[in-house]
Amino acid sequence: MTNPFDNRVPALSGPARDIAPVVPSDTVDLPDVAIALYAETGGAVTLTTVRGQQRTVQVADFSILPVGTVRVHATGTTAAGIHAMVLA
Repeated sequence: MTNPFDNRVPALSGPARDIAPVVPSDTVDLPDVAIALYAETGGAVTLTTVRGQQRTVQVADFSILPVGTVRVHATGTTAAGIHAMVLA
């Protein structure tokens, strides 16, 4: 099987190389900076951006939020099934 990711430099515009479940935390950053978040169930997502700003946004079911994210906070987050799209 050929792998289209071989010899390809990861780009911030995607595609992501992996997707990992997120456990929201008010104290712990994501293991890898996310280039986007995916939420299965809509609601509020409180996050810290790569610029260090805390933001709360409303998302619908099955939403992709294309923002660099270092943390998804437990406080203020009501969306569920959140996954981080990463380049690592």
